Amino acid sequence: MNEVAELITDLTSRLAATASVADDTAVPGPSETGARRPEDDLACAARVLRTEAEALGALADGLNGAFLRALDLLGGVSGRVIVTGMGKSGHVGRKIAATLASTGTPAFFVHPGEASHGDLGMIARSDAVLALSNSGNTHELSDIIAYTRRFDIPLIGITSRDASALGEQSDVALILPSAPEACPLGLAPTTSTTLMLALGDALAVALLERRGFSAADFREFHPGGQLGRALLKVTDIMHKDDGLPLCRFDASLSEVILEMTAKRLGCVGVTDAQGALIGIITDGDLRRHLAPELLSERADRIMSPRPKTIRPKALIAEALRVMNDKQITTLFVIEADRPLGIVHIHDCLRAGAA
Repeated sequence: MNEVAELITDLTSRLAATASVADDTAVPGPSETGARRPEDDLACAARVLRTEAEALGALADGLNGAFLRALDLLGGVSGRVIVTGMGKSGHVGRKIAATLASTGTPAFFVHPGEASHGDLGMIARSDAVLALSNSGNTHELSDIIAYTRRFDIPLIGITSRDASALGEQSDVALILPSAPEACPLGLAPTTSTTLMLALGDALAVALLERRGFSAADFREFHPGGQLGRALLKVTDIMHKDDGLPLCRFDASLSEVILEMTAKRLGCVGVTDAQGALIGIITDGDLRRHLAPELLSERADRIMSPRPKTIRPKALIAEALRVMNDKQITTLFVIEADRPLGIVHIHDCLRAGAA
């Protein structure tokens, strides 16, 4: 009964505020002489952004030990983070779950309505629940809250009201600062959902940094699309082992030509007796030295010394830039002076580096 009375009181105050706004600060509409002015729309947009920006500043300034406890709880979970919320909070929750999952924290979204009809079985005792509700009294969350309490599943709540069902039952309650919604009626979830989304990002990034999550780890979760391609390394696309064109410094040019023809990359790397890369012979070098005695020459006599190389951990975008800058088409990938592979400009283009 107390909760019902509290909800009625809250609704009454909101309706009164709406009436006050309608009377005193009505939203500017079309003037009597014509359509709404462009400057009115720009002023509206700026007001929304400033309102939400101020609220974000208050959220950042108010971070405290509760945020650290939430990180400890989420970081220590052996299972997954189950994110839940209803309505607009649910839409935000889906994005938070996706961000957590893509940055090294296994997570997925459970709809609170579906949870009450069987999907509670998706929540294991090794999991933690992150629940979103601006009022903290969202009826649809009651079954999930009760389930976490029954089975001692950690519960983190994000809400604007500490004295609410979610705020009081959470193991850690992250309380949003008191801030007006950007909607002039004060009803549409705008500022509140922005705060939830930003706080979810803060949790995900802080967990990412705690774990030392690297760009290589990030690419594992983003293999497709431009993002995945941008994070490819030269070792992901290089020709290696039997596909690597190499010859010793004392090899004959006939051997060099056979190797170049077999590997079809237009060049051959020249190594010393210890296997270190000391030069390169390109098809252009062969044409420039074309003479009857060419086949009897040794590789080190016509090679170009100190070929351009790249380190194994370099991104393919860097390899493409080096090749464009030096006006060459291949780069040997070396480690401790020994060739591990070779990258051709066409490999970079096919991988989407351009």
